[in-house]
This record gives sequence, C-alpha cells and structure tokens, in this order.
Amino acid sequence: MIFKLFLRPYDKVVLHAGVYEEQVEVSLKVPVEIVGLGKLGDVSLLVSFDQQCPTVRLCNLVFMPAWFSPVVYKTSSGHVQLDNCNFEGCQLHIRGPGTCQARFCSFAQGSSAHFLGVAISLMDSCEFSGGDSASVTVEGAPVSERNWAFKHLLALAKTFNMMTSNGSTEISNQGGKDSVGAGSHVNTPVEGVNTMEDWNKQEVDWEANWAKQKGGDGLLSSQDGTMIEEDRMETSSESSEVDDEQDDEKSTCLKLSYDQHGLAHLSKADTPDSSAFPALLSLSAELQRDAEARDLAASVQGCLLRRCLLRDGKGGVHLCNHGQARLEANVFRGLSYAVRCIQNAKMVMLSNEVCGCKASGVFLRLSAQGLIAENNIHSNGEAGLDIRKGANPIILCNRIHSGLRSGIVVLGNGRGSIRSNQIYGNKEAGVYILFNGNPVVSGNHIFQGLAAGIAVNENGRGLITENVIRQNQWGGADIRRGGDPVLRDNFICYGYSDGVVVGERGRGLIEGNHIYGNRGCGVWVMSSSLPQLIGNHITHNRMYGLAVFCRKDTESARDRGGPENFNEERELMAWESDIDSEDERFSSRRPITVALVENNCISHNRAVGVYVKSSEPLNVVANMVNSNRGDGVSVIQSAQLTRLVGNCVLCNGWTGVTVDKECRVELRGNGVYSNNCHGVCFRGDGLIVENDVVGNNAVGIRVMDNADVKVLRNRVQALQGYGISVKKRVRGVVQENLIYQSLSASTKTPIRTNKQNLECVVLNNSLLTPRSQALWALDNPPPRPHNSNPSSVTPSTLPANLTITMTNRITASVESGCHNNGSIFCSIL
Repeated sequence: MIFKLFLRPYDKVVLHAGVYEEQVEVSLKVPVEIVGLGKLGDVSLLVSFDQQCPTVRLCNLVFMPAWFSPVVYKTSSGHVQLDNCNFEGCQLHIRGPGTCQARFCSFAQGSSAHFLGVAISLMDSCEFSGGDSASVTVEGAPVSERNWAFKHLLALAKTFNMMTSNGSTEISNQGGKDSVGAGSHVNTPVEGVNTMEDWNKQEVDWEANWAKQKGGDGLLSSQDGTMIEEDRMETSSESSEVDDEQDDEKSTCLKLSYDQHGLAHLSKADTPDSSAFPALLSLSAELQRDAEARDLAASVQGCLLRRCLLRDGKGGVHLCNHGQARLEANVFRGLSYAVRCIQNAKMVMLSNEVCGCKASGVFLRLSAQGLIAENNIHSNGEAGLDIRKGANPIILCNRIHSGLRSGIVVLGNGRGSIRSNQIYGNKEAGVYILFNGNPVVSGNHIFQGLAAGIAVNENGRGLITENVIRQNQWGGADIRRGGDPVLRDNFICYGYSDGVVVGERGRGLIEGNHIYGNRGCGVWVMSSSLPQLIGNHITHNRMYGLAVFCRKDTESARDRGGPENFNEERELMAWESDIDSEDERFSSRRPITVALVENNCISHNRAVGVYVKSSEPLNVVANMVNSNRGDGVSVIQSAQLTRLVGNCVLCNGWTGVTVDKECRVELRGNGVYSNNCHGVCFRGDGLIVENDVVGNNAVGIRVMDNADVKVLRNRVQALQGYGISVKKRVRGVVQENLIYQSLSASTKTPIRTNKQNLECVVLNNSLLTPRSQALWALDNPPPRPHNSNPSSVTPSTLPANLTITMTNRITASVESGCHNNGSIFCSIL
C-alpha cells in the first residue's frame, strides 16, 4: 500500500524490515529509488511493478511473486538498475527499448530474467539457481529505438569487453604452445607429447606375436583395436625354397643403380617429430586473421551476462528468434544445458566455464551464429558443443574435455569453423560429424580421447585440416556410412588403435597427412568404401601401413557405428526429412568410383606396407613403399582388379610384391628394389608389364601355382636367384623381358621354367652380361617409376654397350585367344 502514495520524481523510498504486499499491479510513472534497510532478506516485496518512467533503482530487496502474476518487474521503455536484490520464484521482464543493469542479484527457486528485443542490458555478478526453464531468455532482434541509458550502458559494456580481452590475451600468451587461456576458470591440462623414442620404449615384442596388441598393451580392456586375420599366403614353403634358387657363386656381383627413380624424394622423408606439430594459436592471433570473428568479439548488443553463476536448474541462457547476447566469464554448472542458441540468434561467448550439464553444454541450431572462444567446457553428459540445422558458429581456442560423450557434435546440416581448440579426454569422439554436418575443423589439438579423435558418419562431410590428433584409443580419424570429408595436412599419431579408419561405405579425400606411431594400422580401409588417399606419410605404425580389408563392419554402435542419441530433450527427431540444401563448398573434388591410393610414402611399418584383402577394385598408383618389416605389397584377396602402377617398392623386410591365388592384379611401371626376399611373387591372374625388378635378395619375378599371367617387357636383376622363375602349372606368357646377369661368370640360366608345363610360353627375352660398373645402369628409360604416368611409358629399349644373348624358346607358340579357364587380361594385349 505504500507504493500508492504520491511520489515525486527522483524520490528515495526507504523500506524498513518487513513484508510488503500489493493486491494489484503497481505502475511506476516517475523516476524513483527504492532501498531496503538492514540485511538482505529483511525487506520482502510481494509486488508486481510496471515501470513507465525513464529510470528506477531498486536496492537490497527480496522480490516474491504476487498472487496474480509471476512477473514481479517489467519495463518496456525505461531503464531499471537492480543492486543486491533477490528474486524468489518470480520473473523479471525487460522489453526493448527498455534496459536493465543488475549487479549482485540472486535469482533462486526458479526465478528467471526475460529480455525481448533489448538493444542492451547488463547483468553482472548475479546467481541463478533451481529453475525449471531457462534462467535467462533473450528473444527477438534488438529494436532500433534507444532510450536515454543506451549510450551509457554501451560505454560500460565496452569497458568490460576491453578488460576481458586483455586478460584473455595475457593468459593465452603464458599458456605455452599446447595450452589455451580461458579466463580464470581454465587450467592447462597435464598431458605430455610423446616422441618416437618415448613410444618405442613402450614397445612389446610385436615381431613374436602382433596379436598381443589385443590384450593389455596400453589398450582399454574393452577395445580390441583392428582385428586382421593372419591368413597371408603361406611363406614356409617359400622360405625353404629360397636357398634352392640362389646362385652358388659367392663372388661380388655388379649391382644396378636405381637411385634416380621418380619417387626418390619420398624415400628421404624425415622421421616424425612432435616439434613439427602446428602450435595452437592464441585468440588474439586467430582474431587477427579472421575479420568476421574480430567483428563479433568487438560487438556488444543485446544482453551482456558477465561473471554470473548459473547452476542446478534446467537451462542457463536461451537465445531465440534473432536474439543477441554476450556471455563473459560466467560459470554454468549442474544444468540440463548451459546455453541454447536457436532461430537465427547470435551470441558471443568468452571465457566461460560450462560443466556438469546433463545434456549438451552449448547447443546451437536453426541458423544460429556467433563466436565461442576461450571457454572451458567439460564433464558434460552429452556433447560439449552441439551444432545442427544450419547453425554456423566460430569456435576458437576452447578447452573441451572430459565429456561423457563427444567433445563437439556437428549434424543436421550444421556448419561452423572450429579452430585452435584443445579437445581431449572425452569418452566418445573428440569431434563427431554426421547427417550432412559440414564444418571446418582446423588447427586443433585432439588427444587422449577414449574413442576416435574425429568421427565422420552418416553422410557427414567437413574440411579437417592441420589438426594434431594423437593418443586416442580408437582411430585418429574414423569415416563410415557415407562420411565424405576432406582430411588434409593433419598429424595423426600415437593412437592406441589405427591412424585412419575408413569403414563401411566411407569416402573422403585423405591428403597430405602424417600418420605415424599408431599401435594398429596406419590406414585401415574396408572394401565397400571409396576413399582417395593422396600424398600421405604413413610411417612407423605397429601393424600394416595400409590395410584394405574385406570384412563386414561389426563394430559396436558407439562412436564407430551407429550415431549417438542426439535427440533434443530425448525426443525423436527425423533429421533426414529436415535437411537443408547441401553445402557445395567441397563439391569440386575429383569424382571417384574406385578407391585410390596415390603418391603416399608408406614406410617403416612393423608389418606389410600395403595389405590388400578386398572384394572391390583398387588403384595403387605412384606410392613409395619402403623399409616395412613384412612384404612391401601383399595382395591376399582381389576379386576385382587391383592395379599397382608406378610405385616404388624398396628395401622391405620380405618380398617386394606378393599376389596370392585367384587374385586379379596388374603390375605396371613399378620399381621393385632391394627387398629382402623375392622381388615379385605372383600366384594370381593378371599382368606384370614394364617393371624394374632389381637388387632383390632372391628371385626377381617368381610365378607359381596355377597363375594365369603375362610377364612382358620387364627389366630384372636378382642378386642371388633366378631372374624369372616359372613353377608348377603356370599359364601365360614370359616375353620380351630384359634380364641383367649379376655375375659375369655365372652359368645359371636366367629364366627357370617347368619343362613339363606346355601352357606357358617363354620367348624373345634378353640377357645382359656386365662388362664394367660404369656401363652397368638402367637406361632408356631411367629407373622406374617415372615422374610421368607410368602406364604411358613406351616399352623399354635395349641399353647400348652391353653383351646381349637371347634365351631359347622353351614351349610352343602362343595360343590364340584366352586360356580355357579364362585369363581376364587377354583382351588387354
């Protein structure tokens, strides 16, 4: 009843301890100041105010809802200042051009603040708790009309902005290259960066039994890593026959030089070093190079929430319908969600802590935008950041860690630029892209996750570039079920499973990455997938360098399989029926119908360099495959054509190229040099055309079993065995090959055949006997592979100044047409 007294402009009303109640709404029509005496809580108001004057100040009061309305204070034109007030179970409504400044206020028992179309309002050092809905709701685009307080609040907000920016920059600069400042709530994670030397110290006896990696060798007890059956071709008989095929002479032989082959530059690749990791950029450096992010960081419009605590309720801040807000140095804790930004809303979120949310921490959808920078987002029940339905935020320099699911999820045509973040220790993927999600993920450090580093699934896309993805329990990058990203120039290393996994129906351009030090394979590809692997360095992995493996995808439905439950508030959402037009940012890449492996360096892996057990066609072109402990290339199964063209297979621990029975393989224009066993061991069907097979420790080209093969125009030198060995019931042609004899005094025939086999034709092959090292070279053309397309190279001509003898024709003339059992390559020749 006291508020019905006559008040003059700028009167000060002092209220003594007690409870004051009004039965009807009170209109404040003149500027007034209302102050409660005593301690906070002594003066309580059960009043609903409607401000209709330019300014009001309320101090040291407790607001509780009147019986007829939960709204205790509202204004649509003036400015209200709230100092040290409590709101219990009620609402504050500010409508533009009205403004509000609240300091040291508490909103408890479900109290909330609603801002509709506000141009600017400030809430500093307030606490929100126990709400059944969002604690702060910002709705509607800022109105163009301004009240008298606008310019003063804007100046104050810019002062806050400057202080926050300076503080963040200092923290970032002190954090080192692998830490990012995020205000006072952010601590640098304690995590080391392994080197190759550290990694090797943890080594177990992989040579004795690679299957030990399925046990406790650093893997989670429930995670087996990639399982590849050890069903490679039998080598026991092969190794026992090597001695039988070696020369008896032990004198020094003249070796052909092959150093000038077209891929020589790849054999000199440096050993990986963590010092080569790209450093995380500070926020100031990111803003310097991104004008859009810089403008957002400097912008102040809508509601500014600063140094507030929002805890133990359903929601923190809800922005919708073109609303705008700026959130600085707040703590969001124990909520269902911290921030929800939808319907073309825009926010700037700097230096906040978001933790303990039951669902996602920060949620953006329906074309929401904004800048999310230097926040500490951790320990949330769902994703730390959830981006969907056309939302396109800029996410810079955050720490996103220790989540019970993924770090960042992008789905439903969500986009975004995700740069210079630390994403670590999450239970599922560090970054998960699916349902046409299409972000740019660049310059992040993604490490120590309990699943994949980056997972791209269910037609997800994205440009993933220059990240450091390391020490994750599953694949560093995991691509499945229509996932089609660009994965470029990343460091993918020290993982407890495979480096890159391309699972069922996976696609993508995987280019220029350094994939090394992983305990599984460097790259693991399923036959039903169609990736392009171009220009990668796949080295020092503890299993195969590249495994193309024919197996149904039976992984669990977690990060490697089915999608997470990304349903908002547990409601079923039909994402496929709600997809916007597909983004065409990356549509210019080469169309592909066959998996392509091109121009990679695959070296120093602990097993086979390239392992193929596939039911789909595969092109392996212009790769350097060297110094792997097993075979260089091993084709165990190839129901359709596998083409090995223009590769250099060098110094591997066993045979250079092995092809098992019933495989369809074309070898053309390759250089197979100095492998520890045979150069080429071929049991399948296909072509061996215009290769250089030189300096291998056993037979140069070994064709055996029921192979159906044409061996044409190759240059061969074997240091200890036959140049070409044709054994058992081989069908085919050995013709116009050039064999360099290692020892000038040798009497052994350069081509060994089975005289009882009448289905193999050997004719018009040449034997070159060395005269001197100076004249002993691969010439016209130079050593293969060549820089040009190997398949276009003309047949070799005979080098000059060499003694030439012709081998005798051993069998009858070549049959016309294909063999009875049908070599599928007859039509090629």
